[in-house]
Amino acid sequence: MEIHFTKHAEEKFRVFARHGVRIAKRRVIQTIKNPERYDYSRPPLIIAQRDLDSSHVLRVVYKIESKIIVVITFYPGRKLQYEK
Repeated sequence: MEIHFTKHAEEKFRVFARHGVRIAKRRVIQTIKNPERYDYSRPPLIIAQRDLDSSHVLRVVYKIESKIIVVITFYPGRKLQYEK
C-alpha cells in the first residue's frame, strides 16, 4: 500500500527538528507498518503507536483512502499517558 503524507504531516518533521526532536520519515512509516499498538477510538482515523525510547512513544494518525495510507499527523508522547 502506498503511503502519502499531508502537508501538515510534512511540516511536523521541520517543527520537531526546530525543537530538537528528530523523527525520521522511515520511523513514521515503520510505526504504520509494524505498530506495537493500535488505537481505533477516532474512526475513520487509525492511530499506530510504537516505542521511541524507554519513556516515549511515537503516535501516527492516518486514514486509508482508496488503498492509500494518508498520514495526517504524528507526535511523540509519554508512555505513561498512552499505555494505560
